[in-house]
Amino acid sequence: MTNAWIAIGALAAVAVIIPLSMMLVSWLLRPSVPEQGKRATYESGEIPTGSSRSIKFNIQYYMVALLFVVFDIETVLIFPWTVIYTDAIEQVGLFRALVPMLVFIGILVVGLAWAWRNGAVEWVRSERAEEQRIERTEG
Repeated sequence: MTNAWIAIGALAAVAVIIPLSMMLVSWLLRPSVPEQGKRATYESGEIPTGSSRSIKFNIQYYMVALLFVVFDIETVLIFPWTVIYTDAIEQVGLFRALVPMLVFIGILVVGLAWAWRNGAVEWVRSERAEEQRIERTEG
C-alpha cells in the first residue's frame, strides 16, 4: 500500500518539476527583442486606439464564439448517438432511432440558416484590410 503512494508522489513530483524546469530553461535561453508590436495591447495587426479598457470589440467576435459553442455541443451530442446507433436500431427500430437525431440536426440547420441569412457568419472587413488587399492585387 505504501509503495503505491510513493509511486503516486514521485509521479506528482515529476509532473511538477519537468514543466517548471522547461519554463526556466526557455526563459534563460530565449532572446529578448522588445518591439512596439509586442508591447501593443493586441498583436492581431489592428492598431489599438485609446486605452485597453476603452477598446470596443466588434459583435462579430461574440457571434462566432457563440456559433462555435453551439456546433461544438452538437458534435458532443451526435458522437455518442453514432456509437449506439446500431444497438438502438435493433432495440427500437430504424424510425424511432433516427427521427430524434434528424429533428435535432434539422433544428441546428434552421439555426445556421437563420444566422447565415442575418450575416452572423460573414466577417466584417476593416477599411485598412480592404486597402491592403487591393494593393496586393494591383502590385
